Amino acid sequence: MRLIFAGTPEFAAQALAALIAAGHDIPLVLTQPDRPAGRGMKLKASPVKALALRHGLRVEQPERLKDAASWAPIIEAKADLMIVAAYGLILPQGVLDIPRLGCINIHASLLPRWRGAAPIQRAIEAGDAQTGITLMQMDAGLDTGAMLSKAALPIAADDTAGSLHDKLAALGAREIVALLPRLEAGTIRAEAQDENLATYAKKIGKADAAIDWRRPAIELDRQIRAFNPVPGAHALLAGETVKLWHARPAEGRGAPGEIVALGRDAITVACGEGALALLELQKAGGKRLPAAAFLAGNPLTVGQHFEPPAGA
Repeated sequence: MRLIFAGTPEFAAQALAALIAAGHDIPLVLTQPDRPAGRGMKLKASPVKALALRHGLRVEQPERLKDAASWAPIIEAKADLMIVAAYGLILPQGVLDIPRLGCINIHASLLPRWRGAAPIQRAIEAGDAQTGITLMQMDAGLDTGAMLSKAALPIAADDTAGSLHDKLAALGAREIVALLPRLEAGTIRAEAQDENLATYAKKIGKADAAIDWRRPAIELDRQIRAFNPVPGAHALLAGETVKLWHARPAEGRGAPGEIVALGRDAITVACGEGALALLELQKAGGKRLPAAAFLAGNPLTVGQHFEPPAGA
């Protein structure tokens, strides 16, 4: 098929790579403008742009698509279909109507659960048993279009947002390649979403990752995994911010935030229910360290307290 591809991060790049490998004609790739990154804050191309240029594909990077004047490359491409994956720009109805078969979104949840910006993180945070990929015919709403295909994936007890992202990116790439022959043959039946089952995965802010020790340990474990690697769950200890990268629920009793045990591989902290064994930590400006190495450079004592989050 003749495709336009619109996407920006690594999640999208995997889908683009699969479509290229499958032999589809891709006359145009849309991605976000280059952004400053790294210590030098030099402009850096998105993973999708880097991949597209390696394959000699035309790349356009509009700041927005609200103005019809910016649609010219999309019209010129004369595409059968646009594939969209984590693009980051809103596509107005006028753009959705340009390709012959419209636009399909690769969404990282089992819609209608977790529409919106952060479906991977919110699924882990909520304790969902599974997530997956939905291929959706796009409309003007926020992830509200009819579903063309769904593929489920279990969420493992040790999955982080990073590990689940990688699994879903690979699944999404396989699913979109498998869908296109069926779509071209006209054997796909679209299914409307049940609005009564819809949930919203709101954009993540730094406050979402602040640890409140009054919550149950099982919820804090999910919170730490949901925000690994970005933005990283964080807590206050002796007035300093410490990021918590790896933890597990554990036995222990004490006041919320109290260090109740120091072991070879864990710092155990009491929570509102149960306790949390901290296995990997990082002080501001430092490296991620296993608990033993963290303790070697930051001696702690049983009875010492992590502090409540600001405003608690």
